Amino acid sequence: MHLLLVGISHKTAPVELRERLDFHARGLSDAVRQVTERGSAREAVVVSTCNRAELYAACEDAGATRDALMQFICEFHGVPAGQLAPHVYTSDDLETARHLFRVAAGLDSMVMGEPQILGQVKQAHTVAAQARTAGPILNRLFHSSFAVGKRVRSETGLGSGAVSIGYAAVSLARKIFGDLGGRSVLVIGAGEMGKLTARHMTAQGVRDITIISRTMATAARTAEAIGGARAAGWNHLDAALAAADIVMTATGAASPILTAGHVDRVMRRRRNRPLFIIDIAMPRDVDARAGEIEQVFLYNIDDLQATVRENLARRASEVARAEAIVGEEVAKFGAWLRARGAVPTVVALRERFEAIRRAELERLDFKLSPLPPEARARVDEITHLIVEKLLLTPTEQLKVLNDDETIAAYSEALNRLFGLSDAPSADPRPAESRRVAPFRRSNS
Repeated sequence: MHLLLVGISHKTAPVELRERLDFHARGLSDAVRQVTERGSAREAVVVSTCNRAELYAACEDAGATRDALMQFICEFHGVPAGQLAPHVYTSDDLETARHLFRVAAGLDSMVMGEPQILGQVKQAHTVAAQARTAGPILNRLFHSSFAVGKRVRSETGLGSGAVSIGYAAVSLARKIFGDLGGRSVLVIGAGEMGKLTARHMTAQGVRDITIISRTMATAARTAEAIGGARAAGWNHLDAALAAADIVMTATGAASPILTAGHVDRVMRRRRNRPLFIIDIAMPRDVDARAGEIEQVFLYNIDDLQATVRENLARRASEVARAEAIVGEEVAKFGAWLRARGAVPTVVALRERFEAIRRAELERLDFKLSPLPPEARARVDEITHLIVEKLLLTPTEQLKVLNDDETIAAYSEALNRLFGLSDAPSADPRPAESRRVAPFRRSNS
């Protein structure tokens, strides 16, 4: 069984393409089910965030599954293969594990160390688990990634301080205005991103913060959670836009909530007073053409790259420590994956030895029948322990082998030596005559 990754991210694809590949718009559950129903992938998980769309799969044929996943992405989103192919990256097996571990640790994020991505990876796995498309391999892979994220946050300073996309947006606002204390800020969107952004604004001394959401109750809860912010209904959007110095948009809308025409009308009410809009939503909340309007300064997620580079420079030493943790966890996962490759042979070997043991006990049943129950139980226990001791060393040696070719060679040798592939039919007697009288295990 192979691990496979097919995806795009902010490192390989422009925001326009990432918007088109947003799996949340049509549902992660539907996507993972469709992937596995096609047959090439045994297991599947889809990680879809504002900066990436990635398909993880466990499969028998990596090459065929890679092609199938590419075709699925194109068909699911209606994107021509020629437009997608130049921006796609793929990886197999342990490189797939390394990539996911780096993602969960925040090492592959636009803002290095940002904490939200780990929750998004967990959500992706939860959706797949509920859809029953995450099996033993991807379950282990994703749970290992959770452990990596936790270790990096507890053992390094990579996640210390404010390092989210929201904070990068606030940093950009500070560069524009300097002191934010006297500024009026409007946050459109009461979700986690909007809440984090508003909190960062509060930490920078902003006291005039308005939260707007399509649902007034949601905006009110977010404003209360932040403290010091006020909520407004969607019908007050134009008035709030006219009054704000800085607008942060972070909704989950599938299409722009602010068109160029809308912004133009607002600017006339503002009498062309400068308006700074930072659109951190994916898909984008603001029509790109709004940035062409005089005195409108529009920034989107990709414009935060300069902040990302600065953040990376400050955390260079922490990155090295985090990468070391990723390396350790990849090695652990690799050992588990290799051991799993030996499991069928180990199981078959144990089943063969156990079948022989019980067949011999049954053959000798007429000699053992005069023994009291306690003595028969002791015979059963002793023969079982002998089998366990005989199998201990070969089992351990098989599980610690460090490459697939050696595991395959050893497994083939054991299969030939002990006829493991013939194990189910090795005993020529009918099933009825192979039944073994129960032997109770002594508690003494």
